[in-house]
Amino acid sequence: MSDQRRNTLKTTLQLMCQLLWVLGLMVGLSGVYLLMKYSKSSLFFSQVYITLPAILTLTSAAFLLATGCLGSWPSLRGSSCLQGLFVYLLVVIFCLESTAAALAYFHSVKLETEIANLSVVFETYTGSSDDPNSWTMDATQEEFQCCGVHDYRDWLETSWFNRTGGLWVPHSCCNVTFPSCNGSVGESWQLYAEGCQVKVEMAFQFILSFIIWVSPLVFLVEVVSFLMVAQLMREQPFTGYQILEKPKHLVTDGKALYCT
Repeated sequence: MSDQRRNTLKTTLQLMCQLLWVLGLMVGLSGVYLLMKYSKSSLFFSQVYITLPAILTLTSAAFLLATGCLGSWPSLRGSSCLQGLFVYLLVVIFCLESTAAALAYFHSVKLETEIANLSVVFETYTGSSDDPNSWTMDATQEEFQCCGVHDYRDWLETSWFNRTGGLWVPHSCCNVTFPSCNGSVGESWQLYAEGCQVKVEMAFQFILSFIIWVSPLVFLVEVVSFLMVAQLMREQPFTGYQILEKPKHLVTDGKALYCT
């Protein structure tokens, strides 16, 4: 292999390793974002399995960063052992990303049934900040700017609404553009029009879709990196062995001696 071609392969591999760092940060942030969203809305989910894609993406991000660092190490270009380790890490990342993308797709399809507990949380609302269900419901309505499961009328069927005299919904339903809003159902135009079911689903669908679509980009960078390392390994000269010369015979007093 010519020096120019080898330098081109090394430069390309260096670029791919930098992309692995960037992708590692992107994948890691997506996993953290999914875990953060779940921690705020965990009461709406009947199972915790939706966190599996996040855990796998965080693990994949760690391997991506480690692989990028290894690939940027100058001694990798001349060490068959390090090159083999680099390829092995690429295979591990491929398995992790494939599994994370498959799980993310599975949960994105089943998302509507997985957050079926949203109605249950509404029914157990007490209005107290010390109650985890009530605090979660208020925080969700304020964060996603929504009211009720489908709209504000869902509150009219709750026991909490009856205890308040059938006049108000929680203040967290108030649209921030109306400072004078007090949650009165008689002024429903001051309440958020959309329900929380759709807003929560959209938030989780976004991050799950991001995990799904970032996987092909990771695979593409992995394939290019693998081809670069394969070329370096194939053309790498063997310098660890030397051909020995044929030993010469010396005969002294009828005894054969050998020397090199």
